[in-house]
Amino acid sequence: MTFSIVGRCPETGQLGIAISSSSIAVGARCPWLRAGVGAVATQNVTLPALGPQILDLLDGQQMEPAAALERALSSNGWSQYRQVTVIDGQGRSALFSGSEALGLHNAVAGEQCVAAGNLLSSPQVIEAMVHAFEAAPGQLADRLLAAMQAAMAAGGEAGPVHSAALKVVGDLIWPIVDLRVDWADEDPIGQLGDLWQAYKPQMQDYLTRALDPTAAPSYGVPGDE
Repeated sequence: MTFSIVGRCPETGQLGIAISSSSIAVGARCPWLRAGVGAVATQNVTLPALGPQILDLLDGQQMEPAAALERALSSNGWSQYRQVTVIDGQGRSALFSGSEALGLHNAVAGEQCVAAGNLLSSPQVIEAMVHAFEAAPGQLADRLLAAMQAAMAAGGEAGPVHSAALKVVGDLIWPIVDLRVDWADEDPIGQLGDLWQAYKPQMQDYLTRALDPTAAPSYGVPGDE
């Protein structure tokens, strides 16, 4: 039903998540990030509360990812239905797949990343994601999307996927990338990649406008001078 990758860029400190699902609007429930703190993907029969709770434990209590994940799972119950991956601001990671995870499932930690999925066509889909992320060049968002494309090339889910999301945080308290395809009959990951290619050259302009409106480039709309 869902596969995802959480990752960190050691050069910039950016944290990000790319995720896709057969369900509608996966980006509304499953990816959770906090700048400088961590990234959490909560999926399978997801409990969205796990994301903020784990980030709070990483941030306020300075817990390591494995301990924060265990604390959050044990305090909410029904952990056998959850699949959760975590990476913190230092690149430390943790993962969990409950005994009731759907269909073929797998979770693999790699260098500065963790990938996981359920209802997969094969467990090798997740291994392909990790290898692709580790080998891909470019910005963190590029590397996350390369992992998603590798997952599809390796067989993806057992059935069709319909939604996808890409989210990245950097030094600011708001996401610098937050792109979603909430429903597509075909190829939501490809559509998400197209969105990123359209947004990528404009990303810095939006940051500049927010931080210093006097330095903002032209908006390129009628009436803008």
